[in-house]
Amino acid sequence: MINVKNLCYTYGDGTTALHNINVKFPETHIFAIMGLSGSGKTTLLNCMARFLVPQKGTITLSGNDIYEMPEKEFRSQLGVVFQKLNLFPHMTVLENLCLAPEKVQKRSHKEVHTSALAMLDRLNIEDLSDSYPSQMSGGQAQRVAIARGLMLKPKVMLLDEPTSALDARTTEDFSLWLKELKLDTAFIIVTHDLAFAEKIAPKGMYMSDGKILSYGNIEEVLQHIHTS
Repeated sequence: MINVKNLCYTYGDGTTALHNINVKFPETHIFAIMGLSGSGKTTLLNCMARFLVPQKGTITLSGNDIYEMPEKEFRSQLGVVFQKLNLFPHMTVLENLCLAPEKVQKRSHKEVHTSALAMLDRLNIEDLSDSYPSQMSGGQAQRVAIARGLMLKPKVMLLDEPTSALDARTTEDFSLWLKELKLDTAFIIVTHDLAFAEKIAPKGMYMSDGKILSYGNIEEVLQHIHTS
Protein backbone atom coordinates (compact mmCIF):
# COMPACT_ATOMS: atom_id res chain seq x y z
CA MET A 1 0.00 0.00 0.00
CA ILE A 2 2.27 2.84 1.27
CA ASN A 3 6.02 2.30 1.29
CA VAL A 4 8.35 4.88 2.86
CA LYS A 5 12.08 4.66 2.08
CA ASN A 6 14.97 6.67 3.56
CA LEU A 7 12.68 9.59 4.39
CA CYS A 8 14.26 12.70 5.91
CA TYR A 9 12.60 16.01 6.69
CA THR A 10 14.13 19.16 8.19
CA TYR A 11 12.15 22.31 8.90
CA GLY A 12 13.32 25.77 7.92
CA ASP A 13 14.64 26.51 11.41
CA GLY A 14 17.03 23.57 11.14
CA THR A 15 14.97 21.14 13.25
CA THR A 16 15.18 17.64 11.80
CA ALA A 17 11.79 15.99 12.29
CA LEU A 18 12.39 12.72 10.43
CA HIS A 19 15.66 10.77 10.44
CA ASN A 20 15.91 8.25 7.59
CA ILE A 21 12.48 6.67 8.09
CA ASN A 22 11.92 3.28 6.47
CA VAL A 23 8.52 1.66 6.87
CA LYS A 24 6.21 -0.43 4.73
CA PHE A 25 2.64 -0.13 5.91
CA PRO A 26 1.01 -3.57 5.78
CA GLU A 27 -2.27 -4.36 4.11
CA THR A 28 -3.90 -4.33 7.53
CA HIS A 29 -6.99 -2.16 7.72
CA ILE A 30 -6.04 -0.17 10.83
CA PHE A 31 -2.45 0.79 11.65
CA ALA A 32 -1.38 3.10 14.49
CA ILE A 33 1.54 5.55 14.43
CA MET A 34 2.20 6.38 18.08
CA GLY A 35 4.46 8.83 19.84
CA LEU A 36 4.60 11.91 22.03
CA SER A 37 4.36 15.47 20.73
CA GLY A 38 7.46 16.28 18.71
CA SER A 39 8.18 12.65 17.85
CA GLY A 40 7.76 13.24 14.11
CA LYS A 41 4.54 11.31 13.63
CA THR A 42 2.49 14.25 12.32
CA THR A 43 5.35 15.33 10.04
CA LEU A 44 5.36 11.81 8.61
CA LEU A 45 1.60 12.01 8.07
CA ASN A 46 1.98 15.36 6.29
CA CYS A 47 4.64 13.89 4.02
CA MET A 48 2.42 10.91 3.17
CA ALA A 49 -0.45 13.33 2.51
CA ARG A 50 1.85 15.31 0.19
CA PHE A 51 1.50 18.53 2.18
CA LEU A 52 5.23 18.48 2.92
CA VAL A 53 8.01 17.56 0.48
CA PRO A 54 10.89 15.66 2.14
CA GLN A 55 14.50 16.64 1.42
CA LYS A 56 15.39 12.98 0.96
CA GLY A 57 13.63 9.66 0.39
CA THR A 58 10.58 8.34 -1.43
CA ILE A 59 6.97 7.49 -0.64
CA THR A 60 5.02 5.18 -2.92
CA LEU A 61 1.32 4.38 -2.96
CA SER A 62 0.49 1.07 -4.65
CA GLY A 63 3.90 1.23 -6.30
CA ASN A 64 3.55 4.82 -7.59
CA ASP A 65 5.70 7.69 -6.34
CA ILE A 66 3.13 9.98 -4.68
CA TYR A 67 4.92 13.16 -5.79
CA GLU A 68 4.69 12.09 -9.43
CA MET A 69 0.99 11.17 -9.32
CA PRO A 70 -1.51 13.67 -10.76
CA GLU A 71 -3.23 15.61 -7.97
CA LYS A 72 -6.71 14.33 -8.78
CA GLU A 73 -5.58 10.70 -8.91
CA PHE A 74 -3.65 10.98 -5.66
CA ARG A 75 -6.47 12.68 -3.73
CA SER A 76 -8.96 10.07 -4.93
CA GLN A 77 -6.79 7.29 -3.49
CA LEU A 78 -5.70 8.85 -0.20
CA GLY A 79 -7.88 10.83 2.18
CA VAL A 80 -6.88 12.85 5.23
CA VAL A 81 -8.79 13.94 8.33
CA PHE A 82 -6.85 16.46 10.39
CA GLN A 83 -7.12 17.09 14.11
CA LYS A 84 -9.02 20.34 13.44
CA LEU A 85 -11.32 18.47 11.00
CA ASN A 86 -11.56 21.47 8.61
CA LEU A 87 -15.26 21.13 7.91
CA PHE A 88 -16.61 24.11 5.98
CA PRO A 89 -18.53 26.11 8.64
CA HIS A 90 -20.87 27.81 6.16
CA MET A 91 -22.04 24.49 4.70
CA THR A 92 -24.42 21.90 6.09
CA VAL A 93 -23.25 18.35 6.71
CA LEU A 94 -24.80 17.19 3.45
CA GLU A 95 -23.16 20.03 1.52
CA ASN A 96 -19.78 19.21 3.09
CA LEU A 97 -20.09 15.60 1.93
CA CYS A 98 -21.20 16.46 -1.61
CA LEU A 99 -18.69 19.19 -2.45
CA ALA A 100 -15.55 17.19 -3.35
CA PRO A 101 -17.25 14.34 -5.27
CA GLU A 102 -19.07 16.88 -7.42
CA LYS A 103 -16.24 19.37 -7.94
CA VAL A 104 -13.23 17.04 -8.02
CA GLN A 105 -14.63 13.78 -9.37
CA LYS A 106 -17.29 15.47 -11.52
CA ARG A 107 -19.96 13.03 -10.37
CA SER A 108 -23.58 14.03 -10.90
CA HIS A 109 -25.38 15.93 -8.17
CA LYS A 110 -28.16 13.34 -7.99
CA GLU A 111 -25.76 10.39 -7.60
CA VAL A 112 -23.59 12.18 -5.03
CA HIS A 113 -26.60 13.39 -3.04
CA THR A 114 -27.98 9.84 -2.88
CA SER A 115 -24.58 8.43 -1.86
CA ALA A 116 -24.14 11.08 0.84
CA LEU A 117 -27.53 10.34 2.40
CA ALA A 118 -26.75 6.60 2.33
CA MET A 119 -23.37 7.28 3.99
CA LEU A 120 -24.96 9.36 6.76
CA ASP A 121 -27.62 6.69 7.31
CA ARG A 122 -24.99 3.96 7.55
CA LEU A 123 -23.01 5.95 10.10
CA ASN A 124 -26.14 6.70 12.14
CA ILE A 125 -25.86 10.46 11.69
CA GLU A 126 -28.56 10.94 9.06
CA ASP A 127 -30.35 13.37 11.42
CA LEU A 128 -27.40 15.76 11.05
CA SER A 129 -27.73 16.23 7.28
CA ASP A 130 -29.06 19.79 7.57
CA SER A 131 -26.91 20.77 10.57
CA TYR A 132 -23.89 23.07 10.47
CA PRO A 133 -20.52 22.16 12.07
CA SER A 134 -21.07 24.66 14.91
CA GLN A 135 -24.21 22.78 15.93
CA MET A 136 -22.47 19.42 16.44
CA SER A 137 -20.56 17.77 19.27
CA GLY A 138 -16.91 16.80 18.85
CA GLY A 139 -17.81 13.16 18.26
CA GLN A 140 -20.43 14.02 15.67
CA ALA A 141 -18.07 16.37 13.83
CA GLN A 142 -15.40 13.66 13.80
CA ARG A 143 -17.81 11.23 12.16
CA VAL A 144 -18.88 13.80 9.60
CA ALA A 145 -15.25 14.59 8.70
CA ILE A 146 -14.50 10.90 8.12
CA ALA A 147 -17.75 10.43 6.20
CA ARG A 148 -16.73 13.33 3.95
CA GLY A 149 -13.40 11.65 3.29
CA LEU A 150 -15.02 8.32 2.53
CA MET A 151 -17.23 9.92 -0.12
CA LEU A 152 -14.19 9.92 -2.44
CA LYS A 153 -13.79 6.16 -1.89
CA PRO A 154 -10.04 6.27 -1.09
CA LYS A 155 -7.83 3.22 -0.70
CA VAL A 156 -6.43 4.60 2.55
CA MET A 157 -7.32 7.34 5.00
CA LEU A 158 -4.92 9.14 7.33
CA LEU A 159 -6.38 10.25 10.66
CA ASP A 160 -4.48 12.80 12.77
CA GLU A 161 -5.18 12.47 16.52
CA PRO A 162 -8.84 11.49 15.98
CA THR A 163 -9.65 11.18 19.71
CA SER A 164 -8.02 14.41 20.91
CA ALA A 165 -11.34 16.24 21.31
CA LEU A 166 -13.35 13.25 22.53
CA ASP A 167 -14.18 12.16 26.06
CA ALA A 168 -13.72 8.56 27.22
CA ARG A 169 -17.27 7.47 26.41
CA THR A 170 -17.24 9.02 22.95
CA THR A 171 -13.79 7.53 22.26
CA GLU A 172 -15.18 4.08 23.04
CA ASP A 173 -18.09 4.62 20.64
CA PHE A 174 -15.70 5.97 18.01
CA SER A 175 -13.50 2.86 18.33
CA LEU A 176 -16.42 0.55 17.64
CA TRP A 177 -17.59 2.69 14.74
CA LEU A 178 -14.14 2.79 13.15
CA LYS A 179 -13.86 -0.99 13.26
CA GLU A 180 -17.04 -1.21 11.19
CA LEU A 181 -15.51 1.01 8.51
CA LYS A 182 -12.27 -0.93 8.11
CA LEU A 183 -13.88 -3.20 5.51
CA ASP A 184 -14.27 -0.19 3.20
CA THR A 185 -10.85 1.41 3.45
CA ALA A 186 -7.55 1.14 5.27
CA PHE A 187 -6.83 3.59 8.10
CA ILE A 188 -3.46 4.87 9.28
CA ILE A 189 -3.99 6.64 12.58
CA VAL A 190 -1.56 9.08 14.19
CA THR A 191 -2.16 9.14 17.94
CA HIS A 192 -0.56 9.69 21.33
CA ASP A 193 -3.43 7.74 22.95
CA LEU A 194 -1.87 4.33 23.57
CA ALA A 195 -5.03 2.83 25.07
CA PHE A 196 -7.00 3.80 21.98
CA ALA A 197 -4.29 2.41 19.70
CA GLU A 198 -4.26 -0.91 21.55
CA LYS A 199 -8.02 -1.20 21.24
CA ILE A 200 -8.34 -0.28 17.58
CA ALA A 201 -5.18 -1.35 15.71
CA PRO A 202 -3.71 -4.85 15.29
CA LYS A 203 -0.36 -3.38 14.16
CA GLY A 204 1.53 -0.18 14.75
CA MET A 205 4.78 1.60 15.41
CA TYR A 206 6.18 3.98 18.00
CA MET A 207 8.22 7.07 17.10
CA SER A 208 10.55 9.27 19.14
CA ASP A 209 12.84 12.09 18.02
CA GLY A 210 12.03 11.44 14.38
CA LYS A 211 12.92 7.75 14.48
CA ILE A 212 10.98 4.50 14.65
CA LEU A 213 11.74 2.80 17.96
CA SER A 214 9.41 -0.17 17.60
CA TYR A 215 7.28 -1.72 14.86
CA GLY A 216 5.01 -4.78 14.68
CA ASN A 217 2.03 -6.28 16.47
CA ILE A 218 0.46 -3.67 18.70
CA GLU A 219 0.96 -5.70 21.88
CA GLU A 220 4.68 -6.10 21.16
CA VAL A 221 5.11 -2.41 20.35
CA LEU A 222 3.38 -1.35 23.57
CA GLN A 223 5.40 -3.86 25.57
CA HIS A 224 8.58 -2.38 24.12
CA ILE A 225 7.44 1.09 25.13
CA HIS A 226 6.63 0.09 28.70
CA THR A 227 9.93 -1.73 29.21
CA SER A 228 12.24 0.79 27.54
